[in-house]
Amino acid sequence: MNFIRNRNFRAGPQTSLEGFICPQNSDKKQKIKVFGRSGGGFRLNNLYLKTPRGLGASSPHVLSYVKKFNEQCNKIKRGDRCLPRNNYICIAMYKQIISEQRYTINVLLQKKMSKKDIAKAINVDLSTIYRELKRNSGSRNHYNWETAEANARRKKRRTPGNRRISQEVREEALRLLKEKQWSPEQISGYLAKEGKRISTESIYRIIRKDKKEGGSLYKNCRHRLKHRARPVGGKRIVIPNRVSISERPKEVDGVRFGDFEMDTIVGKGNCGAIVTLVEKQTNMLFMRKLKHGKNAKKLAETVKKILMPFKGKIKSITTDNGMEFAAHEIISKSLGVPVYFADPYSSWQKGAIENANGLVRQYIPKSAAFSNFSQQKITKFTAKINERPRKKLNFSTPKECFYKNIS
Repeated sequence: MNFIRNRNFRAGPQTSLEGFICPQNSDKKQKIKVFGRSGGGFRLNNLYLKTPRGLGASSPHVLSYVKKFNEQCNKIKRGDRCLPRNNYICIAMYKQIISEQRYTINVLLQKKMSKKDIAKAINVDLSTIYRELKRNSGSRNHYNWETAEANARRKKRRTPGNRRISQEVREEALRLLKEKQWSPEQISGYLAKEGKRISTESIYRIIRKDKKEGGSLYKNCRHRLKHRARPVGGKRIVIPNRVSISERPKEVDGVRFGDFEMDTIVGKGNCGAIVTLVEKQTNMLFMRKLKHGKNAKKLAETVKKILMPFKGKIKSITTDNGMEFAAHEIISKSLGVPVYFADPYSSWQKGAIENANGLVRQYIPKSAAFSNFSQQKITKFTAKINERPRKKLNFSTPKECFYKNIS
């Protein structure tokens, strides 16, 4: 007996799968559904067999498949959470409705049967019925099985959306971009009229890749990709093990001592960076010039050095979603405190550091190049800000209040 393999699949407790099994030297496939449940380990103990139309579930050879499959399943060691590659495989897949099922849906709808009962009658999930009706009901909300079948066949004949772009179409798109400076949307629409298919996003992907490799295609775009939400370098990278601000305790409100906020400010032309930290209760500011720009690991090491003398007093750090903070786990492990991330486009959730950055800009304007500012100068500016009396602190200075809590 052969089992179709899927090397990328990993199963855990409470896993439900669908796939095919097939006998040796045969093209016939039997669809199966397997439920895996475990008490800490992984063990398959139920097998549901869905047979093709016209083949009874009690057929001798089908039952033999089930028996052999169960034998393989029972060989799995308790605690082994990964399905053995050499024994069997299940391929997760969608159930596609066939013409007979569409006809049945049509008849049962005319009999005013509920969608839930229709799903049971043709042995599909309820969501499959909803998708089928939404896709093929038309403006009058009337479902016709023949129209639905025709739509399905037409869609099947259509070339897949992720098809490879031919070299001819690619070259033509790049020619229009370079010579006429058309937008990717204009290029895509124009070529579509000539029967040449390339999506707007595919053109942007080519431009982003070219820029990442040091090319100049992006200069032919009117906006030069400046207002594109997606980073020019390619895919947006997600910060690993990010802890949302929604999980932050209510005590982090600026009343207790030891809660910090963190940010970076950049120089003219996005060159150079300074990391800024502020303690919320006292507004004590710390700043360091970053020699390696926004490199996440180097920034984490710098923050660790700044805050290490106060390790026992720090309770939390809150920052934004900049990729320069992707190495936040280094900070957490070193200082023994959680790092929380504000929601996107919600700078008000870390108002203390935003206000502190505004004070810094009095000495380091946005138009200034950071190459003109040494760490010695930055330390001097930090001292000036920390020695200003604050109304919030009853006109004491942040420096005085901070070190009172430290001592």
